[in-house]
Amino acid sequence: MRTKLQIIAFAVSVVFVHRSQAQTMDPLFPKGELSTVKNHTGSIWLNELNVGDSTFDPSIAVATYEAGARLDWHIHPGGQVLLITEGTGYYQERGKSIRIVHKGDVIKCLPGVEHWHAASPGSSFAYIAVTPTQKGKTIWLEPVSNKDYDSVKHGLRPDGRQMRLSPVTE
Repeated sequence: MRTKLQIIAFAVSVVFVHRSQAQTMDPLFPKGELSTVKNHTGSIWLNELNVGDSTFDPSIAVATYEAGARLDWHIHPGGQVLLITEGTGYYQERGKSIRIVHKGDVIKCLPGVEHWHAASPGSSFAYIAVTPTQKGKTIWLEPVSNKDYDSVKHGLRPDGRQMRLSPVTE
């Protein structure tokens, strides 16, 4: 319980520090390294702030996407929280509508849920990800198709039905 409170306190302090830094336009954390792994489309930079271990379980990282970049479908066995710090992006859980997310939104992805996230075509996108690691590492699935990604522009679901875009309410 104490560790969870420490993690929550850290995440909240990061958001407040980031907001004060945003006024000066200086990034809170460096962009990190350009990802070379094959689990995404477009350019994504990753800065690992904490690698989960036996003392501090969650992995904490900053991810920065160029406009239009997207991760493949994937699963976090322990769940994940995303604190959106920059731009406009998309988030979708398998079988649900795509959600358009903006700076200041918080996404809570439950353990074991297939999902993807991406920058919108016209905006870079960044977040701080808090990912528990004790239940296992990220499981990567298939790439997000252009049809699925582009369905936001056309307001259509992959099955051709009209999509209801869901703003983040969490």
